[in-house]
Amino acid sequence: MASVGASLFSSRPALCWEFAALTDVGRVRAHNEDAVHVDPELGLTVLADGMGGYKGGEVASAMAVSLLHASFARWFAQAGLQAPARVVRRALQAATDEANASILHAGTTNAELQGMGTTLVLAAFRPQRVLVGHIGDSRCYRLRNNKLELLTRDHSLRQQQLDAGAITPEEALSSPTRNLVTRAVGVEAQVLLEMHEHSARPGDLYMLCSDGLSEMITDAQLFTLLEHDVGLQKKAQLLVAIANDNGGRDNISVVLARADVGDTSRMAR
Repeated sequence: MASVGASLFSSRPALCWEFAALTDVGRVRAHNEDAVHVDPELGLTVLADGMGGYKGGEVASAMAVSLLHASFARWFAQAGLQAPARVVRRALQAATDEANASILHAGTTNAELQGMGTTLVLAAFRPQRVLVGHIGDSRCYRLRNNKLELLTRDHSLRQQQLDAGAITPEEALSSPTRNLVTRAVGVEAQVLLEMHEHSARPGDLYMLCSDGLSEMITDAQLFTLLEHDVGLQKKAQLLVAIANDNGGRDNISVVLARADVGDTSRMAR
């Protein structure tokens, strides 16, 4: 992981990014409270998993992805790809602050939306680096050189219990606290977007997902599916299908981004 403030550029070849995204209601829930947004021109992907209130989760997640995208797009129009990592970090935190304030205001002024909030995972993909940010238990994984790595650490009570040694990894799989997050957008006046910067290499495959996917697919299954030699959109479809086959207990959302040498970024079809 690069140090804070490191440049997003070096002498290595520039990479282009291919994206795919999919969200599904799952097998149990009546409504889809997840939301995703991908903007290849900005290199920005955002995924949110909403919660609370009558349709509040749907509103919170939709607000989060749309407001974040709009704020980052305004910043990008001025700064462009040449902005250093520390400036990108500030832009992403500022965008998160805007979304947090708007969601909190909506939740406190509309009785039907009271108590709503959302998790968040996002990534800013650049020609040579990736900046990943998250709040809550939505995750980002990276497949590189036949190794799958979880790049985020859940902001959840279960993770705190794991860190403290109060439960074992085996117990965590069925823990009654697994869905209790300790950090969310739109719940308090301020929220910190945890961010980390990563170098990018040709062939890297990043996956952003809601817990409706990560809770329903084992790491072994996830590795096999991401390694499968099919197009990116087909990969997303397979991931959602397996999560549903395994029970589909929650809404399921996934965003995939693959690095290659080139000069354009695009959505997979």
